[in-house]
Amino acid sequence: MGAVQEFMPGVVLQDRYRLGPVLGRGVMGHVWQGRDLYLDRPVAVKTVAAELLAVPRSREEALARFRREARAAARLDHPNITTVFDASITDDTCCLVMELIEGATLDHLFDQQEEERFDLPAAAAVAAQVCAGLSAAHAAGLVHRDLKTQNVMVRRDGIVKILDFGLVKVLSDTDPRLTMTGEGIGNILCASPELLAAREPLDGRSDLYAVGCLLHHMLTGNAPFVTDQPALLASLHLSSAPPLVSDAGVRIPGALQDLVTALLAKRPEDRPASAVEVYAALAPYLPTPVPETAVRRCPPEDPRRPFVVPQGPRPL
Repeated sequence: MGAVQEFMPGVVLQDRYRLGPVLGRGVMGHVWQGRDLYLDRPVAVKTVAAELLAVPRSREEALARFRREARAAARLDHPNITTVFDASITDDTCCLVMELIEGATLDHLFDQQEEERFDLPAAAAVAAQVCAGLSAAHAAGLVHRDLKTQNVMVRRDGIVKILDFGLVKVLSDTDPRLTMTGEGIGNILCASPELLAAREPLDGRSDLYAVGCLLHHMLTGNAPFVTDQPALLASLHLSSAPPLVSDAGVRIPGALQDLVTALLAKRPEDRPASAVEVYAALAPYLPTPVPETAVRRCPPEDPRRPFVVPQGPRPL
């Protein structure tokens, strides 16, 4: 085994990708703003933490997870999912090269809202596009497992992108060894009861619970359950009925409240059956298209455009 490569701004990986500033940090490593020197375009580069590769006991586990993430993400081709361009998994370097998204994450957008919440059409637009992306992932046999406000980004043109399939779960794969010891699974603010209870196998309805959490958060300004105590938060997800949107003083149509309630059901079988079904339920609340969008050169799509581009799942 060669020396593990140290990552820092200015380093060039694979003689092609120059690292810039760090965009984000996680348990597995960093995400960097980078540049593809061959094609002269900006990219995002995800690297595994050098300390994980340097320790033999964690090395095999880290490489297995990273390899699985790279292959799973590369299988997905959808406008609402971050595109993977390249990957390198060697003894001394692990990197995943993806499109660089110009926009803002949901948690940042919350900070920009005067009331820290979205109006109904904007919330429906984000949730619908998330469901469109999830429909492609679920059709490919993948569950995201880590949907949260930091993993949903809105581009400047209004297209929503799902980020970070780092905890992606292949539906047919129930090997628990690929979960790193001591690491929380997903994000507890949006974690489904079955994810918290470590019930396997998970299916796409676990992600739909997270969509319910995000939708409630966008409509009210707060997650369904709010506490700084992880054990209490897990208990609330597992056993407490979620609050109604109206409890926060926000009025929404009864059918939309029924959808949020169904998404947050404790049992997967009590939730909508698919992301496509949720998208269809959200369709009546999507923004009304403005005249300018009608003259743009766009493929024929669902006219009820979430933000600018509809990105509806197929089939609907």
